[in-house]
Amino acid sequence: MTELLYQHDAYIKAFDAVVTDVGEDAVALNSTAFFPAGGGQPCDHGTLLSADSTWSILNVRKLGGDVWHHLAGDLPTVGNQVKGEIDWERRYQLMRTHTAMHILCGVIWRDYSASVTGGQMQPLRGRMDFEFETMRKELVQEIEEKINVEVQASRVVKVHFLPREEAFKIPDLIRTKINLLPPSIEVVRVVEIEGLDLQADGGTHVANTEEVGEIRIVDYKSKGAINKRLVVELDA
Repeated sequence: MTELLYQHDAYIKAFDAVVTDVGEDAVALNSTAFFPAGGGQPCDHGTLLSADSTWSILNVRKLGGDVWHHLAGDLPTVGNQVKGEIDWERRYQLMRTHTAMHILCGVIWRDYSASVTGGQMQPLRGRMDFEFETMRKELVQEIEEKINVEVQASRVVKVHFLPREEAFKIPDLIRTKINLLPPSIEVVRVVEIEGLDLQADGGTHVANTEEVGEIRIVDYKSKGAINKRLVVELDA
């Protein structure tokens, strides 16, 4: 089982690990700071190094308890010691983007009681869909102003690990319309933006909303009578 370093410290840029399993084009490690794609957040990029070889990370995915790192070229063998180095510019952009989307979600839940129906992100850009029947184009500027107030409030972002039973006693912990948290997860990772938002979440975030920078809502679409989409962008 791979220890998920990124879940405890999103600011880890490099780490040492041991190869525990080898597949056709990927290796599993005993620990990793590379985020595997999931929850609307794409995987990290970077490199894996040994004493005499360097591999580019082509993809990262979680399968069961292991995180698999897809590499180009001849693979290291089980027992090899390696060093992972995160593409930090990309990772930090994704951290800022993910926190920006939680700010957006937090404001819309707090002020309009709208549930999330979907979301996707890439570095510095993300889209979020809401069950928001009363949403109209005129509300977009109002929402943009509100989310940037929360950025400037310098709210602390914290991570908690709670037993499943305790976590689900928290009102509105799951903001998505459908609870996608598998029953097999006994300990729930919760991301809190102090005073604004509290959600079950497995992704990487910045430590303070101020790090996000200005959030721009660059597109609004009606996806039907109820479902509405907002697209946000951040500065590099």
